[in-house]
Amino acid sequence: MGLVVPIGAPLEELMEAAAKRIGLSREELLGFKIARRSVDLRGQRGGREPRFVVHADCTCPAEHGGKALNRSIRSGKVVEAPVSQPLTPARIVGKPPRRIVVVGSGPAGTFAALPLALSGCEVTVLDRGGPLEERGRDLAAFHRGRVPNPESNLLFGEGGAGTYSDGKLYTRSDDPLEAAVLNELVAAGAPEEIFFDSRAHVGTDKLHDVLLALRARMEAAGVRFLWRTRMDDLALRHSAEREVEAVLTTQGELACDAVVLATGHSARDSWGQLRERGVEFEAKPFQVGVRIEHPQELIDEGRYGDVGLTSKLGAASYELVAKGVGAHTFCMCPGGRIVASVQGEGVLCTNGMSNSTHSSGWANAAVVGTIRPPVGAAPFWGMALQEELERSAFDAGGGDYTAPAQLASDFMRGEKSSATPHTTYPFGTRPARIDALLPEDLRARLVDGLARFHEQIPGFAGDVGVMVGVETRSSGPVRMSRHPERRTARGFSNLFPVGEGAGYAGGIMTSATDGVRTAHVLLGAHNQDQHE
Repeated sequence: MGLVVPIGAPLEELMEAAAKRIGLSREELLGFKIARRSVDLRGQRGGREPRFVVHADCTCPAEHGGKALNRSIRSGKVVEAPVSQPLTPARIVGKPPRRIVVVGSGPAGTFAALPLALSGCEVTVLDRGGPLEERGRDLAAFHRGRVPNPESNLLFGEGGAGTYSDGKLYTRSDDPLEAAVLNELVAAGAPEEIFFDSRAHVGTDKLHDVLLALRARMEAAGVRFLWRTRMDDLALRHSAEREVEAVLTTQGELACDAVVLATGHSARDSWGQLRERGVEFEAKPFQVGVRIEHPQELIDEGRYGDVGLTSKLGAASYELVAKGVGAHTFCMCPGGRIVASVQGEGVLCTNGMSNSTHSSGWANAAVVGTIRPPVGAAPFWGMALQEELERSAFDAGGGDYTAPAQLASDFMRGEKSSATPHTTYPFGTRPARIDALLPEDLRARLVDGLARFHEQIPGFAGDVGVMVGVETRSSGPVRMSRHPERRTARGFSNLFPVGEGAGYAGGIMTSATDGVRTAHVLLGAHNQDQHE
């Protein structure tokens, strides 16, 4: 049920309102839990205080069916709570594969490996990048010397690309596996607010602690990790369908009975190898844009109308959509900073991250539009476009990871900025025509979108907004064809593509649930909706 309450309303007030909605007293409620909470900022400029919109799960006596409850059900204000599924299935049908190799330690790989190991499978997780401790040192070396480590960086290593975001756990209330994933994250140290905050930002710093705890839990369950170990090929047995007998890696051969492919959205070299082995790929729509940064105070004032509300609500965030235009914001980081999300030399791509305190004083987000491949496009058409844009951005910045930058107002006019103000990007910026780097159709959509966003947050497209780099990896450009029920790669009997790199997820939560769902199929417990 949805309840509208003042900011800071005590739990007792919420329970009273929920009980009244269904015709009970608070004392008659058998159970109460906040399922989702969001901030309603509509009307704050007209003097109305921001409010929380809270959806609560209530447990009623079995015999309860009064007029108030029936009226709320008919109006849609009260619905039956969704049924959740456990991380590990209660019943395993048949004999699951014994030796399973999981390629990639991001959310899809992690949450495929954990239920498999807890159910008795021998699970090996390999990742081309380093464990978190070493990954941090590799990034520090990149920031000092401007030479990226191609195997351990913001994209590859423990936790995947999301490790250096700000831990956005945007959720889908209709996914029955979501609660199981959130339970594991909270048990590993994530704040309990992720259970109900519709736009939870864990923060990069806290997310690292969660990842270390998750690794310890997985190792206790029997998972073996092989860091700095890249998948180079697959050894196949050919029959009616291809069967993977072993994964060939930089550290040797791993015999297996099944392989879960959780490579992430930037394993471009791995995609080429897989295609040579018969994995079918297709080009899919993906997002491209530019990272924009503002003083956090401008966003606070634009969203709250009163910067004093930050003491109650924290640094303001936004999620802006220009309907009918084809532009929106993505991966907004309140109180965050801009980072260079690259794994190789000669290319530049931006991203954003923030710590749990959201205290940098700067807000950033990607302003993106969807690129759709033309009819009949080659499978790697989108990947080639990504690389072309990233090389152009690298050159426009001077060829040393300095980022091209342009005032938002100049981006709108199609002019080069004479100078740009400070940004949080670690390698500095250089004035350049970012708008001229983009495909014309996308540039026009972003200009129209910025104009709309400027109406919603005054100053958004003004002289204090700075466009930095190009952002090409908000989503993956390919999809691996897989069977809708067996979840195997088409033409393979035991190869299971999952997550964002396979083209079936977009973010931490959807990647994690995709991994769990594939683990359930491997365990013979496939009795749920696909959520493809």
